[in-house]
Amino acid sequence: MTMNLFNLSGRTALVTGGTRGIGQAMAIALAEAGADIVLIQRDTSNQATKSEIERLGRKATICVADLSSQSSVSTIVSSVLADGHDIDILLNCAGIQRRHPSHVFPQEDWDEVLQVNLTTVFTLCRDVGAYMLTRTPNAYGQRGSIINVASLVSFQGGLNVPAYAAAKGGVAQLTKALSNQWASSGINVNAIAPGYVATDMNTALIQDKDRAASILERIPAGRWGNADDFKGSVVYLASRASLYVSGEILTVDGGWMGR
Repeated sequence: MTMNLFNLSGRTALVTGGTRGIGQAMAIALAEAGADIVLIQRDTSNQATKSEIERLGRKATICVADLSSQSSVSTIVSSVLADGHDIDILLNCAGIQRRHPSHVFPQEDWDEVLQVNLTTVFTLCRDVGAYMLTRTPNAYGQRGSIINVASLVSFQGGLNVPAYAAAKGGVAQLTKALSNQWASSGINVNAIAPGYVATDMNTALIQDKDRAASILERIPAGRWGNADDFKGSVVYLASRASLYVSGEILTVDGGWMGR
């Protein structure tokens, strides 16, 4: 049955950025498809995603880590594995945004954005990838699926977001580099590049009426995206349905990049 291609039963996903917005919707989508979820969070105060996953009858665990701290990030995978979790799906969705004109962009904001949005992604890909290489391939030759979250500024420069653009450009190229390395070993590495989505990260754009109007005018779909628009894409890239897809940057943007 074709729909069985999308079944994630018996699999475990390690997810960053799952407490709100796109990341929350994608974590829940993976659970709806049958996966158990390990959520990487700064603390345990936000239980909303965990509760929703458990309501679906799936297991949800919160692992506490600070993604802005490289020393904290470097212990995540070993800690999750030591707790007895298997990892055969990695979803890197956590991200931060800082907006300043480039000529006055603060060094500390640059460093923080690059750490959270790129270095943390690399570290988790490296450490999870190393573990996946030790796993026995399934009947279809797969050892795991890695999904990073890129952006339209992986392709375009944006305005007042040089650090974010640099980081997300790096995520796109990292995705391709890791796919080149690991696809033959049964590890699919892909990325999703969201377009303009009505989430907290874009509050500044949404509140700028002129900019928001100019953005909307260019989106062929005629609307900003919402978090649920990403559910199908992440399940596809995590599942056997995308068995022969690797190194792809899938844009989910209402047609923006086609203009």
